[in-house]
Amino acid sequence: MENSKIFNTVTIIGMGLIGSSICRAAKHFAVANKIIVYDKDPYVLRKVRDLKIADIVCKDLNESVSESDLVFIATPVGSIPSLVEEISGCLKKNAILTDTGSVKGSLYKFFEENIFEDINIIPSHPVAGTENSGPEYGFQELFLDRWCIFTPLPSASKKSIEDLKSLWTRFGSKVETMDPDHHDLILAITSHLPHLISYNIVGLANDIEKIKESEVIKYSAGGFRDFTRIASSDPIMWRDIFLNNKDAVIEVLARFIDDLSALQKAIHLNDGEFL
Repeated sequence: MENSKIFNTVTIIGMGLIGSSICRAAKHFAVANKIIVYDKDPYVLRKVRDLKIADIVCKDLNESVSESDLVFIATPVGSIPSLVEEISGCLKKNAILTDTGSVKGSLYKFFEENIFEDINIIPSHPVAGTENSGPEYGFQELFLDRWCIFTPLPSASKKSIEDLKSLWTRFGSKVETMDPDHHDLILAITSHLPHLISYNIVGLANDIEKIKESEVIKYSAGGFRDFTRIASSDPIMWRDIFLNNKDAVIEVLARFIDDLSALQKAIHLNDGEFL
């Protein structure tokens, strides 16, 4: 049945845009009997409690996961390994552990180098988001018609993968399984480099002495406003993404710099044919 519960208890660690959207979608689509949330920030927990989007708001990390069949880690990618190490001894046998991070290669390597017995580990990436952060900005339709990419470890059971796929499908997502390093190269091109460029362009506009900030705002066209919107995304989250996916980001950035240099040369030489 479409409305039958997939899990008994689901825990979501990290209640930013993605975590709170998962929480809302999980409740709306009735994927579990109980939804537990945890965040290290007391202000965020109070906000979640006021929003009434979870069944239980937990102040203790280990307690929040102890009875869960599925645990989401929806925090910046740099914090995921330490969180996994902290909760691994408290997880139920055969629980599913997944995440929402935009980098998969470094996390996959971490799981390969550390033994976590009796846990179905399925690193995942819902390719969705906005420039906003915080539980008040989450919405249940965030994942509708979006891709969710799985990079499961070989030890993950077929049933655990199918159950997690059923959850994302119910959220309206399309699910793809992919090699983690290939995922990171694709995302470096489609997401990470565009964000890096946006931060740089907005920073450049602020640094050019001959241009006033009021002029930048007054004469911004749609393209620059798009850069500004993207550059308003959570800087801590994006710092972690750039550093954890540095090999792929450096590779595509080098190609981009080469192309920019060629364009600069063509403009300097009035080479209209090249342009």
